[in-house]
Amino acid sequence: MTTTVASPRFQQFIESFTQLIEQSSNNEAQILESGRSLLGDLVANDVWLPEQFAQPHPQYYQQYLLHADPLDRYSVVSFVWGPGQKTPIHNHTVWALIGMMRGSERSELFAVPKPDEPMQLVNTDTLSPGDIDMVSPRLGDIHRVSNVFDDRVSISIHVYGGNIGRISRHVYDALTGRTKTFISGYSNEPEAPAA
Repeated sequence: MTTTVASPRFQQFIESFTQLIEQSSNNEAQILESGRSLLGDLVANDVWLPEQFAQPHPQYYQQYLLHADPLDRYSVVSFVWGPGQKTPIHNHTVWALIGMMRGSERSELFAVPKPDEPMQLVNTDTLSPGDIDMVSPRLGDIHRVSNVFDDRVSISIHVYGGNIGRISRHVYDALTGRTKTFISGYSNEPEAPAA
């Protein structure tokens, strides 16, 4: 799967972001700075997102793959948060841009854990439509995200420095800082058959 969204607005974003990746030679600071502007332009208007990638699940937040770069240099995902839904504390291992499109999200940034100690909250941000957040191992990569609202859906668009649904990363126990490895996959891909 490469691109699942046929909208001209989204296609322009993909073309521009691909050019940015090709011209930046893995310069994370440049990618985040210029990418922030590109993502801001994309989320400023939300009519381009097809309804099938904006559907909540009654229990779990949804992570829909919208585009995977053929060379796995980046991926674009819509996150759809049902009322009150949240992630566990987790990391990414790559840079990420988060653009708020509908509703509102709360992002809680945590420090790298010390062995067998509770996770330490460093900062909390609330994103409103049009806001862009950034994470990376260099800037701070461990966070928990939640829908601010208990009565409506929130949607954000995430751009990651790799194919995030295929990257091995970690969830963290809030009380002990212990990690568990996971690979998230995507909500819009078929599950692999049982072996």
